[in-house]
Amino acid sequence: MNKPLHAKATKTKTSGHKKSHNTYSETIEFDDNALAAVLYGQNNLHLAILESRMDVELAAKGNKLLVQGRKANCKQTIMILRKLYARGEGGLSLAKADVDAAIRMESQSHKAGNDKHNDQFIITRRKSLSPRTPMQDQYMQALKKNELVFGIGPAGTGKTYLAVAMACAMLEAGNVQRIVLSRPAVEAGEKLGFLPGDLKEKVDPYLRPLYDALYDMMDPAIVEKLIEDGVIEIAPLAFMRGRTLSHSFVILDEAQNTTTMQMKMLLTRLGEESRMVITGDPSQIDLPRGTKSGLVDSLDVLRHLPEIKQIRFTEGDVIRHPLVGKIVTAYNHQDRNRDKARNKPQDKPQEKPQEKPNNPVEGAASE
Repeated sequence: MNKPLHAKATKTKTSGHKKSHNTYSETIEFDDNALAAVLYGQNNLHLAILESRMDVELAAKGNKLLVQGRKANCKQTIMILRKLYARGEGGLSLAKADVDAAIRMESQSHKAGNDKHNDQFIITRRKSLSPRTPMQDQYMQALKKNELVFGIGPAGTGKTYLAVAMACAMLEAGNVQRIVLSRPAVEAGEKLGFLPGDLKEKVDPYLRPLYDALYDMMDPAIVEKLIEDGVIEIAPLAFMRGRTLSHSFVILDEAQNTTTMQMKMLLTRLGEESRMVITGDPSQIDLPRGTKSGLVDSLDVLRHLPEIKQIRFTEGDVIRHPLVGKIVTAYNHQDRNRDKARNKPQDKPQEKPQEKPNNPVEGAASE
């Protein structure tokens, strides 16, 4: 039996008092001692991370935890601890990465003035996922509610990974009958003709990220069986022409490399009882110069349709190695500087006054 796509939160007992004019302290008590120990981490590693990142002091004694520091910091830390504890109650992991994600989630939501966000969950037989940024939270809500979703932004934001996770969850729940995963083969360019095998075998290496995401959500043997039975189809975009994709969860990855005709072709394949997710990064277009991206075009054409949700990630949503976010930021900064330099009006060089010929007749003959 599948777990629900949400975790039930348990209320924690709290008591607070002012320690001094600048220091606030509050004690929280967890119902489950064993789960509290997992929450604290091995050798209290998770508490040490919270102390460093949230600028508070934490003192654990069994299932009771004393939080001290500035009141605003304490309240945020307690909110993070409660959400992590609820995560554990829901059977989700409580690793260092989850603590980092919870801190990032709460901090970004607090800065945006959105402290009442509702954490979404995607649970498959092999993996359980929760949002690691507020934008991922919005994205996961859209994946559940909307039949057509665009996930736009840089690599490492989880836009394709979460879409595959939702597709697997809906397949396991019986909400769709098959999964269709596709990418344009632009990256292969002219080298496709020199690779062995048919077209599918030629482009399979470019579809590898989709396979990797599937194997994270399901047992590899099950994935291979579902592919063999046609329940999961991984194919280049060219294979979609002329079809109607009903009762399916369709994902198009790297959509920035589609042409306008290809994008229109795919969008009009959507059949009844189906979902479609389009992911891509408009800053990474590999199309020939002068060819308009189908992704960029469709975002503009469809922006007024309320049934279609567009989620835009930024470098702040990158959840790979922390350095990746800084790398993306650096490149974006360079691109903005180049655009400014390109659009800056240039001073026209002053024209030298033309010298009049001494002999008007010779001057006329020379023209």
